[in-house]
Amino acid sequence: MSPTQITWLTPNDPPDAFPDAENALAEPDGLLAAGGDLSSERLLYAYRHGIFPWYDEGQPVLWWSPDPRCVFLPGDMHISRRLRQQMRNSIANLRFNTAFADVIQACAGARKSQQGTWITADMMAAYKKLHAEGWAHSIEIWEDGKLTGGVYGLLVGKAFFGESMFSGSANTSKMALWGLTRHLQEFGLELIDCQVVSEHLLTLGASVIPRSEFTAILNRACNPPKRLEIWPESPISVSELVRK
Repeated sequence: MSPTQITWLTPNDPPDAFPDAENALAEPDGLLAAGGDLSSERLLYAYRHGIFPWYDEGQPVLWWSPDPRCVFLPGDMHISRRLRQQMRNSIANLRFNTAFADVIQACAGARKSQQGTWITADMMAAYKKLHAEGWAHSIEIWEDGKLTGGVYGLLVGKAFFGESMFSGSANTSKMALWGLTRHLQEFGLELIDCQVVSEHLLTLGASVIPRSEFTAILNRACNPPKRLEIWPESPISVSELVRK
């Protein structure tokens, strides 16, 4: 029988107070729990167990684990011939972790115009703290000294949990995502979590896998939960990246 109710958390509950992800509702797909807080400890436990927060301003924190799960598996991202040509001719650079606050702010602005305000002030504060602690990262596209696209998310062990991305000019979020996948492949990445299925991600090579398979991969990839120091300090030319 499918679950019919969610678990309510309080800020005083321990970080591991979540029910098993398999107890998430079928409708709305993946809703598992509500409440609690956005402490680093709770967020890290949630991600390692296939759970993420997603809610609008004014709501309690809502925790989700949809089934199936949308992911990029190693080497599966592909880009169009047109985008590949654009990247070959680009003057842009790929950078890591040089403007995390700007990337998350840009992602929040893009989402507010499209899907509501789910990147709330509390969410931004929580992920900036995770960035300061070495868990959350930004992957950035810079052109002529200007940030024009990016992705941010968490890297825990050998799993990257993508949160959001933005494009300030044509295809720059795809460039950032491509740079992320190519870079993480070198370090034995197990997967990039995309959270929710979308046609856009599927056209780029994302896969849809059962939640049970997803959580099994995380159990291997995120234990023990390590912070990996794998981010280059120097910019990487986008035109060189696409030629590799």
